[in-house]
Amino acid sequence: MAEMLDLDCVVVGGGVVGLAIARELAMSGRDVVLLEAEPITGSITSARNSEVIHAGLYYATGSLKAELCVSGKHRLYDYCRERNIPHRACGKLVVAASEEEVGYLEKLSRQAAANGVEDCYLIDAAELARRQPQIRGFAALVSPSTGIIDSHGLMQAYTADIEANGGAVICNSPVIKGEFTADKVRLAVGGRDPVEIETCLVVNAAGLNSWALSESLSGLDASTIPPRHYAKGCYFALTGRAPATQLIYPVPEPGGLGVHLTLDLAGQARFGPDVEWIETIDYDVDPSRADKFYSAIRRYWPNLVDGALQPAYSGVRPKIAGPAAGGGDFVIQGPEQTGHPAYVALYGIESPGLTASLAIGQRVARLAE
Repeated sequence: MAEMLDLDCVVVGGGVVGLAIARELAMSGRDVVLLEAEPITGSITSARNSEVIHAGLYYATGSLKAELCVSGKHRLYDYCRERNIPHRACGKLVVAASEEEVGYLEKLSRQAAANGVEDCYLIDAAELARRQPQIRGFAALVSPSTGIIDSHGLMQAYTADIEANGGAVICNSPVIKGEFTADKVRLAVGGRDPVEIETCLVVNAAGLNSWALSESLSGLDASTIPPRHYAKGCYFALTGRAPATQLIYPVPEPGGLGVHLTLDLAGQARFGPDVEWIETIDYDVDPSRADKFYSAIRRYWPNLVDGALQPAYSGVRPKIAGPAAGGGDFVIQGPEQTGHPAYVALYGIESPGLTASLAIGQRVARLAE
């Protein structure tokens, strides 16, 4: 029979958002244990993205994505400076590749301002060519507060904060199932040393597995679990020098922000992600998808040569809405929404989850009070 542990607070999921939540709870004085199913933290969605600090331009005003991205961005830049986490506010350009798309940039500029992003401005084709000679477009929207970050360095800092405040991060610890008691949650945890846990608070920050975790909890009202959709995105690396010194984005597509040029902190360029709606999770990168990448990229970088793109990696974005609805918002349910005093659940935490992570942590800690 498995050992029974009595705990104050359990966070399930050791991606960047789970770590940020556990950090905030530990710093607020809670005794926190974070359980991660994988051998290391941050090895799934948090390791398979663009590592971009988003400004908050695109999201519907009043949405959780808009609110938490904008507040999270300011906190994240401050945190990176305090903790010497490698990052750079390199800025980005959203490029209109046709006359029609210029109208979209004007609309996006108004959307950004409505979200509290007040540093964006439009430039014309001549100014775009002066700033980034290899990039072509009819106009561009400049977002100076967009940046890039070492996401693994960030997660290491969150982990250090959890441990410095008495919390623990335990890997190889998948939650198998659970049940609600009157005011607590009982969890069965697998791995090499299976245990049973009874806890006063469970935060489901399991990312792609959030739905499965909720479905495994006996006593949870199934109607509280939102729909589940997966959008896969592939990345291709560029051989040779990057064509720009800032991030270059096209006008967005349904479910994603379009195949954009992103840079790592060493200046290496990669392109992605595209959008492929899938039923089951896999991370294969089909080299034939490069054909669409070449045509998409040449709309803003016409001099991309054949053979310059190599398959890099892919990620899967957890979403609460499908392609027709554009992917949906974040869902963060406190006890009132989950129907149980000891259960907080997060669904659809995709981009801009990394940017918003500190703000999400703060939101969850308030819900759990």
